Amino acid sequence: MDINLPLFLFLGVAGTGAIWLFDILFLAKSRKARVAAVESEFDALDDEQKKSDEKYTVAIDKAGEEPTAVEYAKSFFPLLLIVFVLRSFIIEPFQIPSESMVPTLEVGDFILVNKFSYGIRLPLVRTKVIDVGDPQRGDVMVFFPPHEDRYFIKRVIGLPGDTIRYAGNTLYVNGEEMPQKWLYNDERKDRHCVTLLGKGVGQYEVVEESFSEESNHFMRKCVSPRRDYVDDTWTVSPGHYFMMGDNRDNSSDSRVWGEVPEERIVGKAFAIWMHWDSFLPSFSRVGSI
Repeated sequence: MDINLPLFLFLGVAGTGAIWLFDILFLAKSRKARVAAVESEFDALDDEQKKSDEKYTVAIDKAGEEPTAVEYAKSFFPLLLIVFVLRSFIIEPFQIPSESMVPTLEVGDFILVNKFSYGIRLPLVRTKVIDVGDPQRGDVMVFFPPHEDRYFIKRVIGLPGDTIRYAGNTLYVNGEEMPQKWLYNDERKDRHCVTLLGKGVGQYEVVEESFSEESNHFMRKCVSPRRDYVDDTWTVSPGHYFMMGDNRDNSSDSRVWGEVPEERIVGKAFAIWMHWDSFLPSFSRVGSI
């Protein structure tokens, strides 16, 4: 079961803040009254005598003692608030759980996501309140897919109004073929792979796919002599985005569950800050995405 960390952070901030506010409005007044009573009782002592008088020290400490809940609330509220604001509006860390974005992102990569690239959104409800920018083709984006409330990360392939065709492991956007440049055969794990339809057994190949001169990325595909490939066409609805994984034959994406509504966008992934899939973390993959 996935933990809804933003909700828990919000509840933590709200809970500790409420306790602190209740203390300011109600409990602190009685403490101040008790402290004043102690001061009156030891009014005959000057400041130097009070410092060395054990009875006065014990009495004043007891009179001004905060309830344990208030003490913890004052300690945790600022920290929880800072974390909540950072994660909600600025940067949020994510861990890559699957191979759907290989070779760009590996299982065990820890990435950073810019939460304001596509606009400032209210926490939890995800309503955009300030428009900053829109996703661009080629962006690596974190979002909630239309079929469940769990973070996914894929690449933006289709923008609103685009016509997307995927045929023979080749991508076409608005009728234009996105060129591929062969790089190498990927044999790090299994020598053979299975096509998206699950019929043809082939060889993993890594290519460089280009959307434009300024936008290119690595993509892994399963090349089969049987040519058992998906051949389908989609038209992206207004306010929606068509997402695909870079590991094209091993990715559940918009080809399976449909396009992503704008209101379910989380942010833009921009960097790998750590990799950890064994006993010790590694920083060999640190860099921009």
